[in-house]
Amino acid sequence: MNTWMRLMANDGSIVFGRIENGYLHEYEGLDQPVPTGAVLSLRTLTPLAPCAPGKVIALWNNFHALAAKLEKPVPAHPLFLLKPAESVIGSGEPILRPAHYAGKIAFEGELGIVIGKRCRNVSVEEAEASIFGYTIVNDVTAAGVLNENPHFPQWCRAKGFDTFCCIGPTIISGFDWNSARVVTRLDGVERQNYPIADMVFTPAQQVSLISQDLTLEPGDVIACGTSLGVGSIGDGATVEITIDGIGTLSNTLAATRAGTQAVAAVVGAA
Repeated sequence: MNTWMRLMANDGSIVFGRIENGYLHEYEGLDQPVPTGAVLSLRTLTPLAPCAPGKVIALWNNFHALAAKLEKPVPAHPLFLLKPAESVIGSGEPILRPAHYAGKIAFEGELGIVIGKRCRNVSVEEAEASIFGYTIVNDVTAAGVLNENPHFPQWCRAKGFDTFCCIGPTIISGFDWNSARVVTRLDGVERQNYPIADMVFTPAQQVSLISQDLTLEPGDVIACGTSLGVGSIGDGATVEITIDGIGTLSNTLAATRAGTQAVAAVVGAA
């Protein structure tokens, strides 16, 4: 297995590479995994989300246990929505409550698939070879927005706010997802602990089937869906999602709203 991260240098430039013994061995990029020869100390770098997806495909009803609890049939094709690139943040970055929204905000701990090669109408075998590696995703939702309009469930809006897709802290290539578990803790209290092997569609099946609907590009992420234990995040609370072998993704819901923070930033800069 190899560990990959994306980080910011002191001059503001962004570097990507393989982590080994406290150093980053720089590569051209996720889509061009060719070493540049540069070796940088992690002490001089600031971690970011480990990839910059053009889109995040988030699955719904992809675990047998949750489907049984919801009394929903297992789907024949992945059911998904899209989260925009602007929703992505890394581990340690704050989740911002949307301006003018005081309702429930929910967490969902999930495995994330990181695409390494362009995929369009690929077979399961080709899909397997197109997976760069795996990461962790917190698929955040403004639950009150979802059914705000009785005529149109607002999945993309409820899940697409800025900072509502936490990804990280690393990408692991060669990861054995089949024997791993997702463990989610809210302020240190365990809320989710489920086996990834309970997925309806395997990662390769997800990539293959979704590629029949839309083109997947290098760096895109598929959030594999969640299982039992989804809950709400209070302002100031911290969600930690752990998958052994990948690490822990940790994010705190900021006590102030996004609009308030933006105003404060403008005032502070004046």
